[in-house]
Amino acid sequence: MSETRRKLTTIFCADVQDYTRLMGADEEGTLASLKRCREAMGRLIESHGGRVINTWGDGLIADFPSVVEAVRAAVDTQNELAGFNARRPADGRMLFRIGINLGDVIVEGDDIYGDGVNIAARLQASAAAGGIVISSTVYDQVRNKVAVGFEFLGPLMVKNVAEGVPSYAVKIGDARDETPPAERSGPARPQPQPAVMAAAISEARPAPRGSRLYGVLAVIAAVLICINLLSWQGIFWARFPVLALAVVAALAWNRDQTLFNRKITSLAIVALGIAGINLFTWTGQFWAMWPILGIAAVMGVRWSMRR
Repeated sequence: MSETRRKLTTIFCADVQDYTRLMGADEEGTLASLKRCREAMGRLIESHGGRVINTWGDGLIADFPSVVEAVRAAVDTQNELAGFNARRPADGRMLFRIGINLGDVIVEGDDIYGDGVNIAARLQASAAAGGIVISSTVYDQVRNKVAVGFEFLGPLMVKNVAEGVPSYAVKIGDARDETPPAERSGPARPQPQPAVMAAAISEARPAPRGSRLYGVLAVIAAVLICINLLSWQGIFWARFPVLALAVVAALAWNRDQTLFNRKITSLAIVALGIAGINLFTWTGQFWAMWPILGIAAVMGVRWSMRR
């Protein structure tokens, strides 16, 4: 008998918009595309610390110990699948809808059950094709930690849940679904009051945290260089703190970028920092090759185990 217990986790649900229509038009091609998309989604989920729990038909469910990483995985997934669909005809695109909820669930073996899962599935059903909808419990955890915008959608009614679940659409670029809201699957969403909408719009504008940080680091670096030059005694000591500031800026950029695997990129940034220290303290020996070789080995292992 498998043990039954409860845990707080982040539930990630996804399915394909118009899957039945796609299967009716081209069964083999649709299955091949679904397999390819699922492989990409599974790889991204794993790279963000998540676990695929189950797949059925065109659906997928996963869970994450980190709310922030769950949203980042969803954003990375939609960005990667957008590139895949850009090369396909408009009527043959495989567009996923993703819903994310943070809730207490029942764990039995490798499966999870409960209202937390049901809410995630309902959020997914209300998402636009190629879009992401999150619950307010997720929004409260990620609104200042992920470089995306949010649009308040109002309370979402869920079966067996007495009160509506406040929900937010994640804004990750231009809308990929031009279907009018009234024609999307699921019941019509209650419209928020003007005062609530105004507050939601102001929250939806992502603060340019990265730009401010880079500006602050650049000012600090310039001040250090000026101090070094104005108190010149034949030694350019500012090169070391400036290098440290450059590494901090690169790590800050890596935190929010979605083009590369963040853990592998972090190792590459550290390797470049070590190489910089070696060059700034050059005594005729490139000792940095040994730690860089070790980092390269770790990067290679992580790359080979991503799938």
